[in-house]
Amino acid sequence: MLDVTFSVRDLARTRFALSPLWEVVAGVRVLKHPAEHPLHRPWSTRAHRRLADSGLDWRLLADLVPDPPRLIPAFLAPPPTTSVPDLRLELSVLRATPPELVRSGLDGPRAPRSERIDRLRAEPRRGLAELAELIDAYWEIALAPHWPRIRALLEGDILHRARLFAEHGADRLLGDLGTDITWDENTLYVGHRHTRGTGHLAGRGLLLVPSVFVWPRVFSLITPNWQPTLRYPPRAVATLWERRTALPDPLAAVLGPTRARLLAELDTPASTTALADRTALTPGAVSQHLTALRNAGLLAAHRTGRYVLYSRTEAAEILLAAAAGGQGRGTSL
Repeated sequence: MLDVTFSVRDLARTRFALSPLWEVVAGVRVLKHPAEHPLHRPWSTRAHRRLADSGLDWRLLADLVPDPPRLIPAFLAPPPTTSVPDLRLELSVLRATPPELVRSGLDGPRAPRSERIDRLRAEPRRGLAELAELIDAYWEIALAPHWPRIRALLEGDILHRARLFAEHGADRLLGDLGTDITWDENTLYVGHRHTRGTGHLAGRGLLLVPSVFVWPRVFSLITPNWQPTLRYPPRAVATLWERRTALPDPLAAVLGPTRARLLAELDTPASTTALADRTALTPGAVSQHLTALRNAGLLAAHRTGRYVLYSRTEAAEILLAAAAGGQGRGTSL
């Protein structure tokens, strides 16, 4: 258990961010032990096959993401400095890591060990450049095809928590981060398998990073070199790889099957691109249907960075519940 105590200044500086680089790191854990992560089996099966077909040697990356109780070196995925960085920006930060931070991250009794890691420790600048190229290649093969879907889920989670904060304040926000995390007055209690103690935010606030591949665990980073960070599983992560959503037939009869399906797909906020990927429709067709549903008061739109996320309104929730409740009922005289 890690106890993290907040001051007023820490609460004021707490923020959210996404991290494609961290998803690479967390995804490697899944690929190394797919049987322990059945939730992500659809992804890991495809990623293993694509990596094997590509011939990419990703052993250094696998070495740097060791099995517990060893530590993942902090420099491998430093906390992002912007809320929605792309992988290119995060890799530029990785390449610029000072050699002393690389070596300190690879020292200690719980640091990972291998001949490839020894070469990185001996020549950090050259090793980081090669590591960044490896991560970039790995990303294109294993994660880039799925990133729009992953990103939509992560941004939807942040949107949900922003609403919690707006409606109920910081107590509700910090008390709703998962079963391994509890909030009591001014202290956040984070359940860890191999880490215990007290984390000091020192007025820097806490960076909250939703991550699909950490499920069902949480990961924290509290070090003098970066903003303290908590990586937690987002809401509805179990639906990430689902291809179809159950569709109430009565609703399809009223709205039409395409619009009814789009409405049913929006259990969590999603972008036009993400919905097109799930439904095999063109983005243009999805956009037209979403506009019609929004004009009818069934959807709301929220801009997040360069993307617009759509979510169901209260009226849509009532409509779906009524349609589901009415299925299978006969006519009585």
